[in-house]
Amino acid sequence: MKLSLQEQLLKSGLVSSAQAKSVKSDKHKQNQQQRKNKIEVVDEAKELAQKAQAEKLERDRELNHLRQQQEEQKQLAAQIKQIIELNRLPTAGDGLAYNFTDNNKVKRLYVSAEMRDQIAEGRLAIVKLGQTYEVVSAETARKIQSRDAASVIVFNVDKKNTETTDDAYAQYQIPDDLIW
Repeated sequence: MKLSLQEQLLKSGLVSSAQAKSVKSDKHKQNQQQRKNKIEVVDEAKELAQKAQAEKLERDRELNHLRQQQEEQKQLAAQIKQIIELNRLPTAGDGLAYNFTDNNKVKRLYVSAEMRDQIAEGRLAIVKLGQTYEVVSAETARKIQSRDAASVIVFNVDKKNTETTDDAYAQYQIPDDLIW
């Protein structure tokens, strides 16, 4: 025959018989009041369990949303890397130095004279791939820019659309040998 928890506690000496009787009478009184007043006793433990479960579900949703955002960022980075690797143009290691800024630091990339002119005109662009810089076409730069604008370092937009009529130096020609 199995003993109830109350009997087990009494037998082991953890609870005195007076404590056991008082708990039993309190429980009996509470049941009687419920029957008389037809009041449902609020089960605090049940409410706390429900609150804890609701909080856990909310935390799980937030964590899941964060994981999804991180996964999307990884996918975008992989797409950008693939686009750059498939469309990069070879640079001339012994060509002319093209200077540009990245995070307020002046960087240098050696390209041919023709590439340098195309970069200046906006037909080519410089993009960042990891710690290196690559030259890609303007169309490829637009694709990359739509995914992550920070990856496109140098992309000179078409000068015809951005030229203003208020430019006081518009009639002066820029020297061909000007290199900064």
